[in-house]
Amino acid sequence: MTSQSHPAVAELLARSHELGADRRNTNFAGGNASAKGTAVDPVTGTDVELMWVKGSGGDLGTLTEPGLAVLRLDRMRALVDTYPGEAREDEMVAAFDYCLHGKGGAAPSIDTAMHGLVDAAHVDHLHPDSGIALATAIDGEELTRKVFGDRVVWVPWRRPGFQLGLDIAEVKSANPEAIGCVLGGHGITAWGVDSEGCKRNSLEIIRSAEAYLAEHGAAEPFGAVLPGYAPLPERERRERAAALFPVLRGLASTGDAVLGHFTDSPGVLEFLSRTEHPRLAALGTSCPDHFLRTKVAPLVVDLPAGTPLERVIERVRELHAAYREEYAAYYARHATPDSPPMRGADPAIVLVPGVGMFSFGRNKQTARVAGEFYVNAINVMRGAESVSSYAPIPESEKFRIEYWELEEAKLRRMPAAKPLAGRIALVTGGGSGIGKAIAHRLAAEGACVAVADRDDEAAASVAAELGGADTAIAVAADVTDETGVAGAVADCALAFGGLDLVVNNAGLSVSKPLLETTGADWDLQHDVMAKGSFLVSREAARAMIAQDMGGDIVYIASKNAVFAGPNNVAYGATKADQAHQVRLLAAELGEHGIRVNGVNPDGVVRGSGIFASGWGAKRAAVYGVPEEKLGEFYAQRTLLKREVLPEHVANAVFVLTAGELSHTTGLHVPVDAGVAAAFLR
Repeated sequence: MTSQSHPAVAELLARSHELGADRRNTNFAGGNASAKGTAVDPVTGTDVELMWVKGSGGDLGTLTEPGLAVLRLDRMRALVDTYPGEAREDEMVAAFDYCLHGKGGAAPSIDTAMHGLVDAAHVDHLHPDSGIALATAIDGEELTRKVFGDRVVWVPWRRPGFQLGLDIAEVKSANPEAIGCVLGGHGITAWGVDSEGCKRNSLEIIRSAEAYLAEHGAAEPFGAVLPGYAPLPERERRERAAALFPVLRGLASTGDAVLGHFTDSPGVLEFLSRTEHPRLAALGTSCPDHFLRTKVAPLVVDLPAGTPLERVIERVRELHAAYREEYAAYYARHATPDSPPMRGADPAIVLVPGVGMFSFGRNKQTARVAGEFYVNAINVMRGAESVSSYAPIPESEKFRIEYWELEEAKLRRMPAAKPLAGRIALVTGGGSGIGKAIAHRLAAEGACVAVADRDDEAAASVAAELGGADTAIAVAADVTDETGVAGAVADCALAFGGLDLVVNNAGLSVSKPLLETTGADWDLQHDVMAKGSFLVSREAARAMIAQDMGGDIVYIASKNAVFAGPNNVAYGATKADQAHQVRLLAAELGEHGIRVNGVNPDGVVRGSGIFASGWGAKRAAVYGVPEEKLGEFYAQRTLLKREVLPEHVANAVFVLTAGELSHTTGLHVPVDAGVAAAFLR
């Protein structure tokens, strides 16, 4: 019987999905589950005992069969006799590879021994907030006995690995009536003779811990309300968050560029409003899954909620400098000659009383998950403090995990970042045509994208195509409205942490001779493209300067900015205005590392919102060709005889912003297939 048809696999996946779907049971990507069974060895034709276990990475709630590692139990158990001792237990992870059965599957995780060495057909290792609350209480062992009696056994803290697997196996053997254990500082492990029984035991431990905390926990585990630290009203809170985020992101990117996520959930705001939050935050998190993502401790702003924004920013800069110094000292206190080099010394979590939590990571998902894990940590602190005192694992143990060679190897295995990874883009007029193509290209190259358009539905549709909230958001924006533009930039900052790349693409056109062009025609085109680009660039520059990470502003101008076409005075004039804005802003913003460039397309008919709205019919009439032949007409008048498509304009935007042209600003790139009359001079 193959693993694909083995009933143990189906049972394991069903159990994993049910447990992982409820975040009370385990955090995202936290924990693992396994099942053992007998299958036929395709080489010998005889039965062989196998174990299927969640591999390194992945999430229980969405686990699939390729995410399982499949190991031979006879070889796994034989490792006990060759185990060289705790000082060399990291070598055992490489040994797991020699226990694998068949091709494919996931790489075995460090927790594999916990599953393979425990004498049970099914094993769950989970990170429930309630279980970790008991595991991190200063008297966790006593609480475990009080809550569970002999059904659940305490296992003192030990770093995950082969020795911890041996410890748990010994505990189970010595306590045959036990259904599981609480791992000091870490989480829980449960087992069962069948999958349903294992799940039932896991949930008994979790729900019993929840019930005990609810019944016996103090009403205010975080202390009394701290005067001046109550949450600000929602609107004020989010306005302040939008203003602070680019500053915080810039500081958190002192080492490597990061993206951000904002959380102002009631639990976070309540924690920050209480007297004990400075003490508890300084203790840091405990569960390895938590602090690997949140770092050893957060940066906590020590000012009341209503402090003027300028003073908050000033204080944040002071605290950030102190945080980097302390992180370097933390590394120096615990590093050995074999330790990996120090990674970024910037905080992953910033807590601002009255406002909320800002979390950071190499991409949006990592930043979001870091915030989710710190919410888990707050829940853990609440539980532990409600019945005891929160006592996470020692700082030295945190360092041993954060700078674990096995974790370092996992980082080295990560695929190379895409060219625009870690960058945040805002594309105006992104709901159709050229803007849509640009949004798609930037997202495909790794950027997070805010799709801005007057048409809410069109913007939402494009954002959905790009992959959802960790990649793109839709922003309703009329670029002629000053307040609306500021709101769009604020929405972008709240979603991703700031702004790095702006594409001024929103546009329209009215094709009329001079004598038929009205003042309203002139005002409309100048409002949308000249004034609109100015407003967007101004608000974007404010965010970029606050961020202090440089940036790119790209104008989608036109061949008509330099070419005098017939019956086109209002459109041509406003495009010339945009073209000179490129030069003016390049000169002004260069000192901030902000590059400003333009793209001059011509004749983008297919997929163009402008041409579809009547402009195409009018230009076809001017040139005396059928509207459906307009693209071909434009192509034939070029030097290359090629039609220009929205994707070609998007290619130019990518080239200008991907980093290879790092020393180029004030440039206009023609994307017109060669129109000699529009050559730049």
